[in-house]
Amino acid sequence: MERTTLPSPDSRHLWTLTDGHAGNVRQARSLARGLGMEGAREWVLGPRAPWRWAAPRRLPGAEHAFGDGFAAALRAAPELAIGCGRQAALATRLLRERGARSIQILDPRTDPAHWDLVIAPEHDGLRGANVITLTGSLNPVDDAWLAEARTRFAAFADLPAPRTALLLGGPSAHYVFDRAAFDRLWGHLERTLARDGGSLLATVSRRTPADVVQALRSRRDSPHALLWCSEDDGPNPYPGLLAWADRIVCTPDSVNMLSEACATSVPVHVFEPQRIGGRPHRFLEALLRHGRIRAMDGALAPFDAQPLRETARVVAEVQDRLGL
Repeated sequence: MERTTLPSPDSRHLWTLTDGHAGNVRQARSLARGLGMEGAREWVLGPRAPWRWAAPRRLPGAEHAFGDGFAAALRAAPELAIGCGRQAALATRLLRERGARSIQILDPRTDPAHWDLVIAPEHDGLRGANVITLTGSLNPVDDAWLAEARTRFAAFADLPAPRTALLLGGPSAHYVFDRAAFDRLWGHLERTLARDGGSLLATVSRRTPADVVQALRSRRDSPHALLWCSEDDGPNPYPGLLAWADRIVCTPDSVNMLSEACATSVPVHVFEPQRIGGRPHRFLEALLRHGRIRAMDGALAPFDAQPLRETARVVAEVQDRLGL
């Protein structure tokens, strides 16, 4: 059985609640950071059956869905609760019933009226009087974040230009990213780097298949290549890649990863955007339509890129609507 992680008592004013998945944690933290509430109590929820299956629908006894610790904490609800993901939607719904103002990130797949505000990506198609939509996802990438990353990874300045950042995701319900797809991507990239020179900075994600990670690791001898394949390679240099890249190549599977890449001011080239399906396809279509990304080709030609910075706008709207 999954277990709910009890937070340390940092603040009684704001809680963030997620299932612990990295993308959901990042979005909740980004909103809290934007609101100037970085001392939030962070709940990682491990819901019990049957509530785990039904969330965010409110079955009888739902206050016990996340264990005795959370049930007891409900008696002292915070002023504001921010949840991200379906399991968190049940928790933020319960907290609102106990007097907290609640913000739910991502479409809860039920009536948004159960929350004070719902923040959902445009491509989900959710609309309502208390719904705030955005292109992509909430993230922390702004000028200050990038400047801090450049300082932390200052050694990257010595790598030859153009510096190409490669961000690898993994398979999803809407896209098959396997060894064959990686080989196609690497073939394009290898030819481009042979022509342009420069350096390659690559990182994988938690969802990258093991055989793809191994294939990337086998390319360590490529000239001017900095390849991060696991924690064995030290801290993930992902922030440094975004901060020092002259161009970014990204797989099409992760809305979060693409949103963060597009929050920089450099061109973003997306591998096989035509192969993605479902709602993420609508997101990529919007980025292509607005000229923020291009489909990866053999040229990786530069183009004017305006940063996609939706988080600041959403934060301002949240503050206005809730009077924060």
